[in-house]
Amino acid sequence: MTSAILFDAFGTVIDIKRRLHPYRMLLRLGMQQGLRFGPDALRQLMVFNGSMIGAADLLGVRVFAQELEVIQEALDEELASCVPFPDAVEAIDMLRAAGIRTGICSNLAQAYGPTLRRHFPTVDGFALSYECEVMKPDPLIYQMLCRSLGVTPMRDWHRSVSSVLMIGDSPRCDRDGPRSVGIPGYLLRRNSRGPFGDLVQFATTVLASIKS
Repeated sequence: MTSAILFDAFGTVIDIKRRLHPYRMLLRLGMQQGLRFGPDALRQLMVFNGSMIGAADLLGVRVFAQELEVIQEALDEELASCVPFPDAVEAIDMLRAAGIRTGICSNLAQAYGPTLRRHFPTVDGFALSYECEVMKPDPLIYQMLCRSLGVTPMRDWHRSVSSVLMIGDSPRCDRDGPRSVGIPGYLLRRNSRGPFGDLVQFATTVLASIKS
């Protein structure tokens, strides 16, 4: 029987209505200063549990007060624009009413964590990259969330039912990553073709499989 569902965060359960990319602003500022950032810069930001000025120090970017104010305002405006997808709220309520635990697993900078938690106070657990110090699709982050939920990924091959499932909008992080630790991962394709176009449809399918 399915005992837990793991969700991705942004693009899956929560939407950023006004994307201003404040961390990209920080990186551009650093590039203007002659710094060169490789792919690891993103990982550094996603596993860093600190403020914007702390992120600047981490990357070696010099930030004056006026520049920091502009970046922080962009961040605040972006955070204020975050809203839950209505189908996400309904789907989580459906699953919890059926006794299924829910968790959110996401790669995100520290600034976004409190907003995410505030919008989803009833979720049973979170595995956020800046807290876990590891990013999807590293197997450890899915395992950490399962431990916090008190569940173990297992599959009933006779009934084709898994104890833990995951859904999100990234093939690499939300489908393939969880599968590496025995968690079937499913893709959410909002406004396009695919088996799941919204989370209520997904939750309905999960609940129907349990009853069958």
